[in-house]
Amino acid sequence: MGRIASRLAALSAAGRKALVPFVTAGDPSLDATVPVLHALVAAGADVIELGVPFSDPMADGPTIQRSSERALARGAGLRYVLQVVAGFRKTDADTPIVLMGYLNPVEIHGSERFAREAAAAGVDGVLLVDLPPEEAAETRAIFNRHGLDLIALAAPTTSDARLAALCEQAQGYLYYVSFAGVTGASDRLDTAAATERLRRIRAQARAPVVAGFGIKDAASAGTMAADADGVVVGSALVAALAEAADPVRTASEFLAPLRRALDAVR
Repeated sequence: MGRIASRLAALSAAGRKALVPFVTAGDPSLDATVPVLHALVAAGADVIELGVPFSDPMADGPTIQRSSERALARGAGLRYVLQVVAGFRKTDADTPIVLMGYLNPVEIHGSERFAREAAAAGVDGVLLVDLPPEEAAETRAIFNRHGLDLIALAAPTTSDARLAALCEQAQGYLYYVSFAGVTGASDRLDTAAATERLRRIRAQARAPVVAGFGIKDAASAGTMAADADGVVVGSALVAALAEAADPVRTASEFLAPLRRALDAVR
């Protein structure tokens, strides 16, 4: 059993919800990323999604788009991202790390080489936003040979047939996109509709289901976690870090209230 499955199984056994923060590698600075990751873990993160900067992040709203642009301008390419994970692993061998990004950098690097180097660095899973599930078999097989989970996405617009396939194929966790749109548009979050959909997906999925998109604070995290196995918070955290004089302190102060909110969910 890999780190992701082990961590989520332990949380489930303890009746707790997973807190999964997303940050962009290289933002707010190259040197801050590893310390920020450690601060997030200390504040209660269970799994970390590390964004791989990309020049055309089509699923992301302005906050993460600008974050990627800043990181790329600093030289935060794929090699840097893997160095970040390896640096994090020097003192944290337990917290699962999922790389979240797009297919193009993986294909340029070569899927086999990418999987080998990611696993060697200490990556546990990869979420490729623009890899359709119908075309994912080869990539999944390559990743699985190297011990990497291919994390799948489901959305409100996902058909029943596709959803059934996603639930059957799910590895690590199934990421439920809470509304149709880009990241950061928290005003579009319809919690009633999302939670009803989450209940149905959790009844089918072979892996835990976490909800993301639109979760920006303790209140929205607690609400969405009631019918999910965990929640992802991204844009609001990325925005806070972008303006932070002390990114490590900001990461800790941002995440701590969400951890308390999730621990209150039963």
